[in-house]
Amino acid sequence: MASTYILGTRYTITGKEHLPLGSAVILVANHQSMYDILPIIWRLRALHPKFVSKASLGKGIPSVSYNLRHGGSVLIHRNDPRQAVAAIGGLGAYIEKYKRCAVIFPEGTRSRDGKPKDFQTTGLKMLMRKAPSALLLPVTINESWKMVQWGQFPLGIGNHIKIQIHPALVQNGDLDAQITVLENTIKAAIIL
Repeated sequence: MASTYILGTRYTITGKEHLPLGSAVILVANHQSMYDILPIIWRLRALHPKFVSKASLGKGIPSVSYNLRHGGSVLIHRNDPRQAVAAIGGLGAYIEKYKRCAVIFPEGTRSRDGKPKDFQTTGLKMLMRKAPSALLLPVTINESWKMVQWGQFPLGIGNHIKIQIHPALVQNGDLDAQITVLENTIKAAIIL
């Protein structure tokens, strides 16, 4: 994160009082760029976040790839649903046992212009089934897409990335209804 300060990037995180420490957590967020991940890793480190990530990020990115492969995160192949669901299920069992945090971006891919996409629910449902005691933590990310609006070069200058943590929800067994609540909560706070 500190390297982005050179570009005048600022980070604001609100709602830290909603962080559920000491329990399993499924952090559900919209996804705008790779710069969503940095503040989650660093500023929410008390949750011990583990990511559901596409397999291609598991190699070729110094430090990031190593941490994804060896830090407890799971790498999924989008074109192999069976492998993806099994890997996400394993992550769910891990966070349930060790009281960690699984981070999932249910849109499936980044929004290039900040406009949210519909949630793909299969992976999220698997996490919820495998970690039934996990609290559901909706998080809205705003303005990080502006960092890469022209690609990786030049990066955006003077961006203000805002992360809003909403109150956690206790799972009640009605997966579809709770996913709808999560999606509506996250999308309602997106600034367009």
